[in-house]
Amino acid sequence: MVNLSPQVKAYLEAFNQMPPLQTLKPQQVRDMFAGAPPIEVELAPLASVEDRLIPAGDGAEIKVRIYTPEGEGPFPLFVYYHGGGWVIGDLETADASCRMIANKTERVVVSVDYRLAPEYKFPIPVQDSYAALQWAHDHATSLNAKASNIVVGGDSAGGNLSAVVSMIARDNDGPNISAQVLIYPVTDLQYNTHSYHEFSEGYGLDKDLMVWFGDYYITNEFDAKNIYVAPLLAHDLSNLPPAFVVTAECDVLRDEGMAYAKRLEESDVQVKAYTEPGLIHGYFTNMAVFPDRIKGTIAQIEQFLNKVNESVTI
Repeated sequence: MVNLSPQVKAYLEAFNQMPPLQTLKPQQVRDMFAGAPPIEVELAPLASVEDRLIPAGDGAEIKVRIYTPEGEGPFPLFVYYHGGGWVIGDLETADASCRMIANKTERVVVSVDYRLAPEYKFPIPVQDSYAALQWAHDHATSLNAKASNIVVGGDSAGGNLSAVVSMIARDNDGPNISAQVLIYPVTDLQYNTHSYHEFSEGYGLDKDLMVWFGDYYITNEFDAKNIYVAPLLAHDLSNLPPAFVVTAECDVLRDEGMAYAKRLEESDVQVKAYTEPGLIHGYFTNMAVFPDRIKGTIAQIEQFLNKVNESVTI
């Protein structure tokens, strides 16, 4: 396996001993990860961490986890959407990374436990994600945060949801988003880029597994062409928030993430995009294996947000 870091090689050797996730049912995969023994990781210090239930807009409630950094505030906001192909993942998946984001960027992070497919297919996860953004905006004062400075971000499917809520907020006159942070985002469901062929098997997120996720998320082929599923297909990407787009070198999603960054740039959106060398999909929330690389990515995010902040009226 060329271009893989030593940590990635060791991780993949262990990961590839498991049964392929796409051969299991969604609940089996969730149970498998939930039943794994907890891994001790060093957690970034914060003033508080709190779980709350918030309205999802259709009479349902979803959970959010609020991470407040040390200091006086009010702090800028960061609404975070976890990965997992819209099918697996939860607040725990992104917990350590969200703690570090709150600590390093000095933002109140609101991590969103949107409802999952196939029980809740598209557009429910999108609607939950937008409802959480609206809630964070409307309750900023009680969160010791600033409604005038909100970033959305997430990894993988969460990166997709971040891109999508940025479009929805633009199309619905708010809430205003200062920046979007897209970490190896899903931007299309065609599964046919060069990186899909290059890393189709054996790199953690197999092509067949991504198809498994996509098939559970959408109902039909028309959904696959919906711009709120596949933002890369949108004709108009103008007037969107500045975007930080990071991809992993050895990831099936690499090329579509970089293609989305290029489309944004061509639409006169401020963009910083780069590829993390030698890394695979999923590294950003794997604090046990990749703590230093996660810290490096968050340092880049912080740099980008500081630059964006220079042009934001607080």
